[in-house]
Amino acid sequence: VRAGFWALGVVLALVVQVTVLPHLAVSGVVPNLALLVVVALALARGPEPAMIAGFLAGLLLDLAPPAAHLAGRWALALVAVGFVVGTMRGSTRAPLSRAALTLTAVLASLLATSVYALTGLLLGDLAAGVPDLLAVIAISALLDLLAAALVLPRLTGSLSRPAPPP
Repeated sequence: VRAGFWALGVVLALVVQVTVLPHLAVSGVVPNLALLVVVALALARGPEPAMIAGFLAGLLLDLAPPAAHLAGRWALALVAVGFVVGTMRGSTRAPLSRAALTLTAVLASLLATSVYALTGLLLGDLAAGVPDLLAVIAISALLDLLAAALVLPRLTGSLSRPAPPP
């Protein structure tokens, strides 16, 4: 049941991200809802489920139109986020404040977008220069901050609930 819930969350986030949010883009950048699902899962369940979700979400994001980059870059970035956030959370399961959730999402956004941009530079997959990449990373962090403030508290709360009895 839980795996189906987060898989549905990933698919729903990706559908909204690639269909609705491009109409609200700022300089061509949209909030990364798939990232927020991975962060919520990492905070609620730890690194292993978050890394699996990050890989699947990233791969779907890599393949979703209008993808014009080498496949695997978002998958790597979201696996890294799942690992880092899940490991940071550790064994403490006390609920985080709204400010802590939002800060975690911003740091995860900076990590994911930086990994994505750096892999693009290393693979020669980007036509933009470093100043353009820094602007995209900053805009992405700001948009993810706004989206996280709205979405993340509810999402982590629903993922943290105990599973219903069989």
